[in-house]
Amino acid sequence: MARNVVVRQISRADAADIDALATAGVATVHEAAGRTGLVGPEVAARQQGVAIAGSAVTVSSHPGDNLMIHAAVEVCRPGDILVVTTTSPSVHGMFGDLLATSLKAHGVRGIVIDAGVRDIATLRAMGFPVWSRAVHAQGTVKATPGSVNVPVVCAGQAVVPGDVIVADDDGVVCVPRAEAAAVRAAAEARAAKEEEKRAVFEAGALGLDLYNLRPLLADLGVEYVDRLDESGGQP
Repeated sequence: MARNVVVRQISRADAADIDALATAGVATVHEAAGRTGLVGPEVAARQQGVAIAGSAVTVSSHPGDNLMIHAAVEVCRPGDILVVTTTSPSVHGMFGDLLATSLKAHGVRGIVIDAGVRDIATLRAMGFPVWSRAVHAQGTVKATPGSVNVPVVCAGQAVVPGDVIVADDDGVVCVPRAEAAAVRAAAEARAAKEEEKRAVFEAGALGLDLYNLRPLLADLGVEYVDRLDESGGQP
């Protein structure tokens, strides 16, 4: 039989690095991390205009059973994000407003769950951010053991307890805890460079020229013509 555990203590990244990654956003962090770390798009934001980051407290649950989510609340700290996975695919509504109330009372910033949530209108009204595979009213039980704070895979992305989770309207990205400071620096540098480019684009410049793409088009055999004839061919 597999061993089921609740790990009480995990290492976390520096709080300033975590908050800076939230400000940078998922798309920029993903690029800054070498285009790695994205959770699959099937786990999507269930609200708009919310951006958070925090340390991952992970949950491995039996599908349709939210017992281990309740167990995880006890080991969460302020600033954490709960990352919930199931041992086989599930869209059961494993999380609702009562669990959200409990997590919020312990300072948890949000939940990323590779399964379903319910009571979504109440969750939005109470301001508890959710990224989930589904919104589904299918009920759950509390009967099967699982584990808390063990390595998991969430929608194709490996997550280790204490990794930094960044989530916003674009999705969810995971940054390994040991890389948080380096990714923050790269994200801030990227954001500054994008601001410079934005000013150039606002002045009317073309990406073709800014990125020197005209030679590439020529090398790929793309030709410029003034118009096509009526048959769709070149005149």
